[in-house]
Amino acid sequence: MICDLSKLDDKGCVGAPDLIVEILSPGNTKKERCADAMKQKFDAYQESGVREYWLIQSGDRNVFQYVLNNEGIFIGLHPLTDEDELVSRVFPDLRIDLEGVFAD
Repeated sequence: MICDLSKLDDKGCVGAPDLIVEILSPGNTKKERCADAMKQKFDAYQESGVREYWLIQSGDRNVFQYVLNNEGIFIGLHPLTDEDELVSRVFPDLRIDLEGVFAD
């Protein structure tokens, strides 16, 4: 879904998405879960101007939420667990009860 219609042209979406959600499952390959690969993605999202990034670790039942500040740097918010509600800082009406996300 494209929320900012000014990012659309005749070839598709131009620019970074406002929100990226990445889900790491226990079955992800070691390559996808290694620190270098995760750092490269993190840096690329930050440099591209992604406004909010969620990293969901399903095996550990937690969510790391990063929000881009005015200087273009991701700020990590308090880690969330299955007892919390995830509220988007970019889309404040987007609220997710994590207990339901991590339910077995």
